Amino acid sequence: MLMTETLYTLRKRSHSARWGKISNWLQFHIVTGLVGPYMVLLHTSWKFNGLAGIVMLMTGVVVISGFIGRYIYTAIPRSADGLEIEAGELQRQIERIEVEINSWLVKQPTSLQGWSNRMLSFSVQTATGAITDPIGNLSYRLNMWTVRRKMDAETRARVDYLSDLLKRRRSLGRQRASLAQARRLMALWHTLHVPIGLALFTAAFIHIGAAIYYATLLR
Repeated sequence: MLMTETLYTLRKRSHSARWGKISNWLQFHIVTGLVGPYMVLLHTSWKFNGLAGIVMLMTGVVVISGFIGRYIYTAIPRSADGLEIEAGELQRQIERIEVEINSWLVKQPTSLQGWSNRMLSFSVQTATGAITDPIGNLSYRLNMWTVRRKMDAETRARVDYLSDLLKRRRSLGRQRASLAQARRLMALWHTLHVPIGLALFTAAFIHIGAAIYYATLLR
């Protein structure tokens, strides 16, 4: 848990460091952030009295907060190195995908044009700027499933490429539209997650010090 709290933070704040990608350190942060609390839970023996109980409660809050932060983090587009991608680059990626879609469409036979236009229509109708849009996403998935279900196996195989392009186009569009909102949420999350984590470690060190003092030094 101490590694969880310190190593990823040090790597993220050290812009000139070359010891591993930020994305890999984030994965390490997540793994140790799950393993550590699990070991703390085993250590409690399901007894949550006094300060130890408070430490366990705060550990649970930090873990839940971490899951929320991970979701917000994924809403912000990033490169393979974990660096944020700006709106201009997102727009360029969208334009490249749109060129690919148009290039694919003109090469398809007339029999596929109707299916392709319906898929394009559903993709545009349900695209929103929200970080999360369960209704729009569900509607899109349902409509696409309905369309693909009516296709024969050969047609379905041919439109899989278009389906992948539309999926990438929708994802980039949502990220571009919600980039500012996601960054605000991430900043707000940090103002809550970091102080809770510091309070957790303060209480944990007090608990450890008291345990060593009363269980060892007084004997």
